[in-house]
Amino acid sequence: MKKDADQVESNHIDQELAEKTLTMDEEDIIEEGSELEEYKLKAEEYYNHMQRLKAEFDNYRKRTQKEKEDIAKYGSERIIVSLLPVLDNLERAIESTQTNKDFESFSQGVEMIRRQFMKILEDEGLSPIETVGTGFDPNVHEALLREASDKEDNTILAELQKGYYLKDKVIRPSQVKVSG
Repeated sequence: MKKDADQVESNHIDQELAEKTLTMDEEDIIEEGSELEEYKLKAEEYYNHMQRLKAEFDNYRKRTQKEKEDIAKYGSERIIVSLLPVLDNLERAIESTQTNKDFESFSQGVEMIRRQFMKILEDEGLSPIETVGTGFDPNVHEALLREASDKEDNTILAELQKGYYLKDKVIRPSQVKVSG
């Protein structure tokens, strides 16, 4: 009997221990479940944030693409608007030849228009390339003719077509006659 009582007590202790263990495991599970829930909420928050960032980036990309297209499409608008008065003056000069046959005043008017036109181009960064009397530079000059001369070899004798810089870039080399 004692053995049975010890056995019963041992079973009772084992059962109590099992219940306590089970209770501890349930608490751990509940605690881990709430921790897991926290992590799920954080993951969902990060996911939503990432989705918003992705949408913002897509909008930014589309907006910059449209701006780039607009720049390409309307990039010359400013220069064209500044050239319209030159066009107006040219049209007036042409009209004036219909009623007034004074070549001298027409010539002066055209010269004024040329100065107005050059001023606009200079404001945009255009400048002529120096030629006559300078040394030949293949980076900015294009030699079309060579002529014997008392000047030092490769000195530019004449400019056949003006060349231009746009800011610091050669956009058209000068065509020149060179001594040689």
